[in-house]
Amino acid sequence: MKTRQTEDKYIQHTANVWALLPLAVFLLTYLVVSILAGDFYKMPITVAFFIASTVAISISKGGKLANRIEQYCRGAANSNIMLMVLIFILAGAFAQTAMQMGAVEATVNLAMSFLPGNLLAVGIFVASCFISISVGTSVGTIVALAPVAVGIAAKAGMPEALMLGVVVSGAMFGDNLSFISDTTIVATRTQGCNMSDKFKVNVRIALPVAIVTGIIYLFVGQGAENTYIPETIEWIKVLPYLVVLITAVCGIHVMVVLFIGILLSGIVGLMTNSLDIWGWNMAMGNGITHMGELIIVTLLAGGMLEMIRYNGGIDWIILKLTSHIRSSKGAEMSIAGLVGFANLCTANNTIALIMSGPIAKDIIDRFHVDPRRSASILDIYSCFVQGIIPYGAQLLMAAGLGNLSPIEIMQYLYYPYLLGIGGLLAILFRYPRRYS
Repeated sequence: MKTRQTEDKYIQHTANVWALLPLAVFLLTYLVVSILAGDFYKMPITVAFFIASTVAISISKGGKLANRIEQYCRGAANSNIMLMVLIFILAGAFAQTAMQMGAVEATVNLAMSFLPGNLLAVGIFVASCFISISVGTSVGTIVALAPVAVGIAAKAGMPEALMLGVVVSGAMFGDNLSFISDTTIVATRTQGCNMSDKFKVNVRIALPVAIVTGIIYLFVGQGAENTYIPETIEWIKVLPYLVVLITAVCGIHVMVVLFIGILLSGIVGLMTNSLDIWGWNMAMGNGITHMGELIIVTLLAGGMLEMIRYNGGIDWIILKLTSHIRSSKGAEMSIAGLVGFANLCTANNTIALIMSGPIAKDIIDRFHVDPRRSASILDIYSCFVQGIIPYGAQLLMAAGLGNLSPIEIMQYLYYPYLLGIGGLLAILFRYPRRYS
């Protein structure tokens, strides 16, 4: 007699193309409808996820409706999703408190005192790259820099979506290359190579892409020249952001970093009479409330994507990608497609790497692909997809902090797009040849 545990195990490992239907429904409901309407605010992303989630529960295996809903809830409440929710809550409280006490204004004045108008975009991009490669977390980088980028955009007469795209682009650069990034750790461990060796291959592809991206931002940001005269810098109000950046670079957990930022912002606000105790409380409450839609989207996406995994959607695409490999180049293309699609379905590049890494290891052993190269391809394409999906944590966080639609930011994500193209060219032309 089958136990429930045995049945669950069987369902999870049965490839099923129909399990991908909720993802298709979401893409059609949100992207296609918004494009046809010519307005990305016509279809709220929460509604699109609700519709897709309803489809996911309706078509799912697992017996009674109560059992299917329970499976959905397990996906929405897994540890990774709940950690993201907690980070969003703290990020909202920090961002609003810092803004209310004047930290954003002071930091903008500081940045614009040192950077000419035509270098603002590329300057923020370089700063984002440096911070993210030091911190190892793209979300932490976006939390720290997005409010400053939005403030600079407002003062310099630049599109806020552009500056948020700059921050996200730089954040994904570090997520891909940092030695302490989860993606680097998982990619190298699953492929059996050293992080330093993977970095040598990866940086040869990512660094030229970053340079080209910086040049693009240099030209795109030309219109901001001489549009704003900085005011007097209140250095004490810059302190919360400096402490947040320094503690993040030191490797302290992002939740601890954000808590320190909230506490320090409130104390500075009280010292400078920018806030009283009730104003501090109100700022934290408003910041948390402002993250409500982002939290709802995260929970709905987690549940929907768990149903796709549970019903065999991920297994189906893996089976299709690996069934027609004939050469090492084909093996590398399959690895890129494998991790890219897993990331599309999970909206979490670390989880996508954990799922696809062992399969990629089997592929490279059969087709004699250098593990350093496969680790780089895995990391590149997980960060490429993660950096451009409108329901990923990075774009949702940036959009939430900037009060914009993720779609508005996507047009300025030059680095992730170019990284995907650069990775493809590296596969096609066997670059770098030393590791082919």
